[in-house]
Amino acid sequence: MGAQKYLTQTWLGREKGDLQRYLRQLAITWRRQPTVHRVEHPTRLDRARSLGYKAKQGYVVVRVRIRKGGARKPRPRSGRRQKALGVTRFTRAASLKNIAEEKARKRYPNLRVLNSYYVWEDGMHHWYETIMRDPHNPVSRED
Repeated sequence: MGAQKYLTQTWLGREKGDLQRYLRQLAITWRRQPTVHRVEHPTRLDRARSLGYKAKQGYVVVRVRIRKGGARKPRPRSGRRQKALGVTRFTRAASLKNIAEEKARKRYPNLRVLNSYYVWEDGMHHWYETIMRDPHNPVSRED
């Protein structure tokens, strides 16, 4: 087996091994970082490569933190108060992955989103890594 396959197997069985303990420690530092944070190397190299990441100029990996929990709507302020206000327990219209890609797109408007993948979650947040590409870089334009 190649290295990519070993990486994939490690990620699939992360509950059993030391990877879960390691990621739990990483999450402590990730909580202190900004919501959208550019990273040097992808956390899940096998997943990033399968989604189009290449270790070249013009490719950027961004880690995005998203809060957990259901979506909320503003409480009605005027008019008749209905019995069920319809404020909490909404399902989001977009998936968490799409929300992460949108946050990354807003933070880096000059880059294009290739794809994103799940990294980790704790009691309060989800983390996704988004692969972005610079369309004006001549090295990444060839791909």
